[in-house]
Amino acid sequence: MVLGIGGLTAVSLWGQKGGSLFVLDAAVAVASLLAALAQLRWPVSGALAATLLAAVSPVATPAATMGALQAAQRRRFPVAVAVTAAGMAAHVVQRLWRPNSGISLGWWLLLIFAAYGALLGWGALARSRRALLISLYERAQRAEAEQGRRVAEARMAERRTLAREMHDVLAHRLSLVATHAGALEYRPDSSPEQLARAAGVVRTGVHQALEELRQVIGLLREEDDGHDDLEPRPTLADLPRLVAEAQEAGQPVRLREEVTDAATLPPAAARTAYRVAQEGLTNARKHAPGRPVDVLLHGGPGTRLLVDIRNPLPAAGSAPAVPGSGLGLVGLTERVRLAGGRLDHQITEREFRLQASLPWPA
Repeated sequence: MVLGIGGLTAVSLWGQKGGSLFVLDAAVAVASLLAALAQLRWPVSGALAATLLAAVSPVATPAATMGALQAAQRRRFPVAVAVTAAGMAAHVVQRLWRPNSGISLGWWLLLIFAAYGALLGWGALARSRRALLISLYERAQRAEAEQGRRVAEARMAERRTLAREMHDVLAHRLSLVATHAGALEYRPDSSPEQLARAAGVVRTGVHQALEELRQVIGLLREEDDGHDDLEPRPTLADLPRLVAEAQEAGQPVRLREEVTDAATLPPAAARTAYRVAQEGLTNARKHAPGRPVDVLLHGGPGTRLLVDIRNPLPAAGSAPAVPGSGLGLVGLTERVRLAGGRLDHQITEREFRLQASLPWPA
């Protein structure tokens, strides 16, 4: 830009004869080049300096017009308009002081106003385009950051889901294993057939727990966080099998199913109801081993599904058969809430009660 202004300034000086005006024009040419350099750092100040020089000599016209363009590109529109108006006024003064016989005053003014108007519009358009590009870039940056945050939240939600599945499944399996292992420990006088049967149950339970743990760990290692490789999740239809496993481990369980048209229960509510029953049986087996457990399912389409689990409290001073993390009911409460239901648990004088209410649309 500065080289171009210097070339135009040199052309303006070319062919002039010596004299006082030539000396003035040469000094103005040098000063206008310095003003053009200043425009790179201070566009308004440099443009005004070149404009003052343009009122004295036409050799400063390239620097003054370029200053108007710089101000329009890099400053707000009102400031650019003021610089443009100053440039027009300076050239009017220049025309009155140093008339040009080659063009009339009217055409001179029209040419100056048209040139400065074009520079103002061009600079304002370039500034608006640059502002638009910056805005689009910042918006893309924010969108990318927001997308990254959403992906991170989705991955965290998937991992919480897998953690709940791991807790629900493994806590149930390992509590069964602990129950049978306890029988082996405290009943060494059992018959060889009973000991072999209990040992087989322990082996099967450990094998199943390892398989389920391997599935969950495999999912956590996959790049895709989906559950395509996970086995079908249990529903209410699997509840009798769950009760049979508990009974086989020596836990007295009575199941009462007072539901109508169970096939219409939404899958999410069915899975949640199964997990509530599983957590209730697991807690009863850990904290009150050998005590009877009542499991009640009640509801139908258009009402709510009630899952009610009760078991007597253990004897005073007895420790849990299997230590727990204390997070089972916390995760279960979140699971029931996500399904649109409500979970309550309370301890009375004689029993512990776990109750979940889940929506069942008509």
